[in-house]
Amino acid sequence: MKVQAVIFDLDGVLTDTAEGHYLSWQRVCDEEGIPFTRQMNEQLRGRRRADSLRLILGERQVDEATFNAILARKNAYYLEYLETLTPEALLPGIPQLLDALDAAGIPYAVGSASRNARRVLAQLGVLERFAFVGDGNTVARAKPAPDLFLAIAQALDVSPAASVVVEDAQAGVEAALRGGFGVVGVGP
Repeated sequence: MKVQAVIFDLDGVLTDTAEGHYLSWQRVCDEEGIPFTRQMNEQLRGRRRADSLRLILGERQVDEATFNAILARKNAYYLEYLETLTPEALLPGIPQLLDALDAAGIPYAVGSASRNARRVLAQLGVLERFAFVGDGNTVARAKPAPDLFLAIAQALDVSPAASVVVEDAQAGVEAALRGGFGVVGVGP
């Protein structure tokens, strides 16, 4: 079967904003007196901000107002980082890959847990190239549930079996497989 669409994760696939996420979480955790390491940051890949904070907190209990305030600070720090992104932050080969998909007439989309996906793509200068951007606002259940990728396939009017998801996170790979998509895994 011919590939009818490609769905890209954002962080770690089109660009590497992992350092920005790490620095933002590290800053918040330092302020809150919560231990945080790069290894812990790796466990957050592909997860929504609130789910990430729950993992970071572990057994620690905080009230809802504090929880939301921490999330807001982390996002503010990350948005500061995003201001530094330029088109040069696209990973090597991505512009050429998008050009090849355009030439082949294959639509492509983004499926990211990030609620800032559109802003990142705009900073990278590629937002308008994508047929659809699915993000942390698109569906209720995040990766590893297949809901995000299924919503994107529906928006593109393609079947999951005729679509390929390009992912770097375990949660994203699981979501794609659960939804019946082809998967290309990148990274470790």
